Amino acid sequence: MSLLIVDDDARMRSLIRGIVADLADSITECVDGAEAQAIYERHHPDWVLMDLTMPRMNGLAASKIMAFDPAAKVVIVTANESQRLRDAATSAGAFVSKENLLDLRELIQPGAIF
Repeated sequence: MSLLIVDDDARMRSLIRGIVADLADSITECVDGAEAQAIYERHHPDWVLMDLTMPRMNGLAASKIMAFDPAAKVVIVTANESQRLRDAATSAGAFVSKENLLDLRELIQPGAIF
């Protein structure tokens, strides 16, 4: 399985990588939504684990990758707990709180229903 981790905080990318590394054959990282879209178009990772709040392009805007690839699996990973943003994140794919990062493992496990 291939993963793309998108977060402007290098420590958070490293933490997420550590949690999911044993589930992935390859992991690519980037720092914002614009970079994520470019990488997705080239590599089509199985999962995109994307922060919500980033410079240049936020995670919701970048989740428009689903517009050209209905098979895209995007998980918004954020510390922002507002209901409005949580609903928007869920409509873009799935939502995992940064306080519960271990939930990512269950969500992206091979054979899990998305």
